[in-house]
Amino acid sequence: MTDLLAFFTDPWHLPFMRRAFTVAAIVGLVCGVVGVYVVLRGMAFIGDAVAHSAFPGVALAYAFEGNLLIGGAAAGVTTAVLIAFVSQNRRLKEDTVIGVFFAFAFGLGIVLVSTRDSWTTDLSSFLFGQVLAVDAADIWRVGAMGAVLVAIVLALRKELVAVSLDRETARAAGLPVLPLDLTLYVVVTATIVMSLEAVGNILVLALLITPAATARLLTERLWAMTLLASLFGCAGSLAGLYVSYTYDLAAGGSVVVVLTALFAVVWLLAPRHGLAAKLRTRRGEGDGAGEPPPGLAPAA
Repeated sequence: MTDLLAFFTDPWHLPFMRRAFTVAAIVGLVCGVVGVYVVLRGMAFIGDAVAHSAFPGVALAYAFEGNLLIGGAAAGVTTAVLIAFVSQNRRLKEDTVIGVFFAFAFGLGIVLVSTRDSWTTDLSSFLFGQVLAVDAADIWRVGAMGAVLVAIVLALRKELVAVSLDRETARAAGLPVLPLDLTLYVVVTATIVMSLEAVGNILVLALLITPAATARLLTERLWAMTLLASLFGCAGSLAGLYVSYTYDLAAGGSVVVVLTALFAVVWLLAPRHGLAAKLRTRRGEGDGAGEPPPGLAPAA
């Protein structure tokens, strides 16, 4: 019992861990809320594209001794806006346009980095995260930015869902599809940039997608999915930091591993959409039973 208590309380005695827990909780919550709309739209690839498109901006900022996050944000927003405009062409699917800009941005980043003689701590922290090094100013910045992003998403939730589910119907209904696309892309970009210190450029997609995907397996309702995704993102981030502290592992990677483990458990055991439930249903159908197995109520 003493060891268990120490496991939960010891990290909080360290100022840098308290700051890391605070930032991780905020980032996990915001990524969970924003990730719901990314998952509903089936645009996980945009998260990867924006995360990697920030790479050349960071490389340029590094080359000119500028702020890495500002450079990454500028490049990410520029790429997101270009994707939003070009994808309005109905001859091209959205994932095709994303693929074009994703490949270009990442290739440009590699070219720019190749002009430098060596990697530095600053650039590697952008790629792999450095949540244990955040300070009080970072907490206020992430908190303020996160509050704005969540407020935007919740204010436009109905419109974003309509565009996510059926763009053509939303356009016919008079919704401003392009401005909504731009808003969502910029929100996703800002969320990714905000999360870079927690898990880094390489792993940020998992923080954006995995909690929302986990919640999607448990509910059909938007409000419940949003609540669960934010809870999973926040709790998974904190649990990952505990694992990192206890076993002296990389913080960003530990967060992603914990979130993925949670997804795997839900994928197996979710009451209606989990693997075990589907196997029970198939076994019941094979036995000639026409009703769903106990506990699987029809969707509300």
